Amino acid sequence: MSRYVVGIDLGTTNSALAYAELGEATEGVVPVSPMPVAQIVGLNDVADRPLLPSFLYLPAAREFPEGALQLPWKSGNDRVIGTFARDHGGKVPGRLVSSAKSWLSHAGVDRRAAILPWTPAEEVSRISPVEASSAYLEHLRDAWNARFGGKGGVDRLEEQDVLLTVPASFDAVARELTTEAAARAGLRHVTLIEEPQAAFYAWLAAQGDQWRRKVKVGDIILVCDVGGGTTDFTLIAVSDEGGDLILTRLAVGEHILLGGDNMDLALAYAVAGTIPRGVEGLDAAQRIGLGHACRVAKETLFADPKKETAPVTVLGRGSKVIGGSIKTELTRAMLQSTILDGFLPASGPNEMPERGRRVGLTEIGLPYAADPAITRHLARFLGQQAGSLQTGGSTLYPSAVLFNGGVFKAFELRRRVLDVLSGWAGRPVPELDASDLDLAVAHGAAYYGQVRRGRGIRIRGGVPRSYYIGLETSAPAVPGVAPPIKALCVVPMGMEEGTETDVPGPELGLVVGHPAEFRFLGSTTRREDPVGTVLERWSPEDLEEMTPVEASLPSDEGNAGEVVPVRLHAHVTEVGTLDLWCRSARDNRRWKLEFNVREAPED
Repeated sequence: MSRYVVGIDLGTTNSALAYAELGEATEGVVPVSPMPVAQIVGLNDVADRPLLPSFLYLPAAREFPEGALQLPWKSGNDRVIGTFARDHGGKVPGRLVSSAKSWLSHAGVDRRAAILPWTPAEEVSRISPVEASSAYLEHLRDAWNARFGGKGGVDRLEEQDVLLTVPASFDAVARELTTEAAARAGLRHVTLIEEPQAAFYAWLAAQGDQWRRKVKVGDIILVCDVGGGTTDFTLIAVSDEGGDLILTRLAVGEHILLGGDNMDLALAYAVAGTIPRGVEGLDAAQRIGLGHACRVAKETLFADPKKETAPVTVLGRGSKVIGGSIKTELTRAMLQSTILDGFLPASGPNEMPERGRRVGLTEIGLPYAADPAITRHLARFLGQQAGSLQTGGSTLYPSAVLFNGGVFKAFELRRRVLDVLSGWAGRPVPELDASDLDLAVAHGAAYYGQVRRGRGIRIRGGVPRSYYIGLETSAPAVPGVAPPIKALCVVPMGMEEGTETDVPGPELGLVVGHPAEFRFLGSTTRREDPVGTVLERWSPEDLEEMTPVEASLPSDEGNAGEVVPVRLHAHVTEVGTLDLWCRSARDNRRWKLEFNVREAPED
């Protein structure tokens, strides 16, 4: 049992760390404290900041004076993380790694390959999304050890229980890669927790015993989490068990790559319309730089409602980097029309997201949601869950909303969501008082670390989706028509962490002697399928095809091509990841199914 439980919010835009020192405490919840993170904020200037911006800058040789980027625990100029990386990298975007978390969930690229920055400057040694994520965790590790590690080593972060947060919409592959990044950073005792749940745990921690007075039996709380890279929806139900209130995570939304990054890019398009030649007059690096400049301008206007404009500057190219700079401004009217009307329109409860069009600077390669309207994605989620939970209506209306994510630091954006939901429900939908939106997820993760030790209030739920393996059918071949695929449920929704199960059903045949690939599917709505269920027919609305899994099936000498009868075995680990095994039905051989993350990048 470690002395501390540590919550880490590994965010798209910012990362944070909070902790509770259990020490000699024998019972009850111990208060959680945030840890300021030491980082480079300017040349020859290291200071503590509440957050560590999730930006990594790759300096050019002799770009900075020797020792100007030295940290208390590290010397050298090979890479910079945090505030200075974000601010300086916005001027030199070809050397800036950002949105690593979004890339970590992008199945269309090799996430272990050196692909970032996506649009690099000349002679930049690129890094992988996994390496970038690990670098942020290494910085947090070193900052912790410099503050608490001491000489004995037992208080180093590597020895603590670490609760690492991921979006609820992260699938099994993205979760696995997150734990890989943590392992690369030397963190040995890591458990994953979904960010919306962590935000709700932070609310519970802030309320203390008063939380039971803020909710009642039958309430369904919507956690609406819009961060820098993703939009996450989670439903938490309040029910009664033996006269006491209990909390259960009912549902999570699909993976929606839509957030503050998209808002910044959309603002960049709007602002680009005010400069000569518009977007077409900017090169790829300038377009990315414009997005970073618009982010700063957006935050300036939201922070001060009295301001009507904020400056936007894009550096020039070549020898005219300074003199050729483009200067314009973001107006409040532009902010309102682009963000409120574009991302949070006052849509109806039956308006579904549009398909086939995209927003933002698509050159950076991320598969953003086709429709930027978060309210329409919310309508789809609530409609799907109304059917899944059999509520009897076409849409589920939440009792209250808990907001999370840096986007909702702006009061206008929270108010718009509440107004839309209240209009759908025909009654006011109140907001639960949230704690610091920048630190809530890390704070709640540290609280959850105590819950795992028997302190505090637990949210029940298990895995947030059901998982299936695709089975080829023996239907006659039809030219030009792919054979139908049956779906075998290997993990039911709600299966608890730390449990495992054999998958019932007929034996399956595996050919040994070469790798075998399996289609892998998931669902956030099929909550009634027990393990072993075979779906003869299914639609993309029911099941989402995910990254394939494969097994390397070594054969004994001379037995290549042998068909081995196997059964599947599923294990949801304590960490929160998924292990799938093929076990021979004839002997003790077994093969682990690995997630195939080596696909070719999209064009």
